[in-house]
Amino acid sequence: MTKKEKEDLQGKEIDEIDSVDMVSDDQSDDSDQKDAVEENETEERSETETLLEAVNALTQENSDLKDQYLRKHAEFENFRKRMAREKAESVKYGNQELLKDLIEVIDNFDRAIKSSKDSQDFNSFKEGISMIEQQFTGMLESKWSLKKMETEGLEYDPNAHEALMMEESSDIQVPTVLEDFQAGYTLYDRVLRPAKVKVGKPVAPAADKKEESED
Repeated sequence: MTKKEKEDLQGKEIDEIDSVDMVSDDQSDDSDQKDAVEENETEERSETETLLEAVNALTQENSDLKDQYLRKHAEFENFRKRMAREKAESVKYGNQELLKDLIEVIDNFDRAIKSSKDSQDFNSFKEGISMIEQQFTGMLESKWSLKKMETEGLEYDPNAHEALMMEESSDIQVPTVLEDFQAGYTLYDRVLRPAKVKVGKPVAPAADKKEESED
C-alpha cells in the first residue's frame, strides 16, 4: 500500500469517527428534549390535578354551606311561627287568671241572690252585697294592683280628678274635692280612670268679684 493510500484510509476512518460522534450527540440532544417534554407534561398534569382538587373542595364546601343555610332558615321559620302562635295564645288567654278571680265573685253573687230568695231579708241581702264588694275590691288591689281612689277632702288634682261641679267655700284655702260622684282607680302608679268629683274652691276676694261683675 502506498503512502498516499494509507493517508486516504486514515482520513476516511477519522471522518467515520466524527460522523458517529455527531450521531451520538444528536441522539443525546433528542433524549434530553424528550425528558424535558415529559417533565413539563408531568408538571402540567400535577397543576391540573391540584386545581381540580381545589375546585372539588370548594364545590363541596359550597354545598355544605348551602345545606347549613337551608337548615337554619327552616329552623328560623319554625321559631317565628311558634312565637307567633304563642303570642296569639297569650293574647287570647292572657286574662284567664283575672277571670278565675272574677268567677269566684260571681259565685258569691249567686249565693247572695239565692239566699235572698229564701229569706226575703233585705238587710241580710244588703250586708251580703257589701261584703262581696269589699272582697272584690280587696282582691283587685292585692292581686292586680287596681286601687280605688280616696278623693273626698283631698286637694283637687286635674290629673286624677274630673271636676263636674265647682262650688265656692269659705272653709277652704285651696281647691278641694267635696264629693265623689264616681270612683276613680289607679293601676300601680298610673291613673286608670279619673274620679268624677265636685270641687270646692276658695271664696274670691271682694275686689275680684267686683271685677267679674263689671266684666
